[in-house]
Parts: sequence; structure tokens; C-alpha cells
Amino acid sequence: MALSVSSLASAFSQLSLPSTSAPHPLPLLGLLPSPRRAARLVLSASAAAADAPEPVEADAPAVDEGPEEVLAVEAEEDALSGLALRKYVKQRLPGGFAAQRITATGRRKTASARVVLQEGTGKVFINFRDAKEYLQGNPMWMEYCKVPLATLGFENNYDVFVKVQGGGLSGQAQAICLGVARALLKISPANRVPLRSEGLLTRDTRIVERKKAGLRKARKRPQFSKR
Repeated sequence: MALSVSSLASAFSQLSLPSTSAPHPLPLLGLLPSPRRAARLVLSASAAAADAPEPVEADAPAVDEGPEEVLAVEAEEDALSGLALRKYVKQRLPGGFAAQRITATGRRKTASARVVLQEGTGKVFINFRDAKEYLQGNPMWMEYCKVPLATLGFENNYDVFVKVQGGGLSGQAQAICLGVARALLKISPANRVPLRSEGLLTRDTRIVERKKAGLRKARKRPQFSKR
């Protein structure tokens, strides 16, 4: 047993084990690129730097001025469209509103509308502007302008040209409705019966009652105070 232990000890002493303090060089070899791969990396980096766009400092202020220029162009286009529409209406109405054949006047509250009907496709122009733009896209106000035409089935047969003043948009729209209904009577007296049955020929005389002296409004009184 003693011989076997001594022989094992001598065998272990003859073995050359690697030192743990010194770093192993093999893993570092895998991290380093080969000469051929290093040359490829250098060439690719130089090509990417050549293809990259150079920063231009003069173009930076143009980005800030872009929205302002777009708004200016849009405003100019709107002005041109407004002028073109005014010119179109004047071409359709030679001599003005008073020189036309089918005209009528409608009133509501403090609004007064002068209406002209011409054969067309159902377009409505108010004060040289499109009706949808003038009435702010309100469907009820736009419906007022076409109710008499729709009652007779003429919504796509006549164009309506209006010059209106006074009151608000709601009163102006109802004044246009009465004016269109009265203008349709000049086209044919037979239109009176269907328009009258729908109440489109009746002038609505309701207005806001004036304020009275000593009252809050037309009839509202101040709160009573006993002392």
C-alpha cells in the first residue's frame, strides 16, 4: 500500500498543469478579426461614410418656414377661388339682381333676402359664396334653402342666387326659404297650392319682444324684496 501511494505521488508531480494566474490566449484569438476580415470592415466603413448625406445648415431654417409658406399659398388659393366665384355669379346675373326675370324677396325677423332663380343643377350661392360655406355647413339651415324646391321636385332643376342682409344665419336661412317659395310662384301659378299646403308662403311675423323700462327683459321682473 505504501508503494502504491508513493508511485501515485511521483506520477502527479511529473504532470504539467496550466497556471490559473496567467490568462489563456486561445479565447482572445477568436475575438480578433482576421486580416482579410479587418480589410473588409475598413472598406465598408469608408463606403458608408461616403454615401451618408452631408448635413446642410442652410436647409434648417426652411423647415420652420414651411408651414407659413403653405398657409400663405392656401390663403392665396382661397382668395382666387372667392374671386372666381364672384366673377362666375356676376356672369350668371348680367345686369345684377334687379335685371333678372324670376326674382322675389323673403323676410324673417330682421333679415331680408333677395332671391333669383335660374335653370341649373341645384346650386345655391349666398352673397357670392357657396351656401355650405356661408351657412357654416349647418344641415338645417341648408335645408331651409331647398325646402320649396324639394316640395315641387325642382331641387336639381334650378340654381338659387341670394343677396341677404340683416339678422343672423338662422333668420337669413328662413328668409331665403320664403324668397325661394315666392319666386317659384312666378314660374307657374300652379305651384301655389302645394306651397301653400306646406305653409311655405306664410311670412313668419314672430320677433323678439322689446325690453321694457324697469324690467329685466321684455316681461321678466326684478326679484321682489320686502325690505
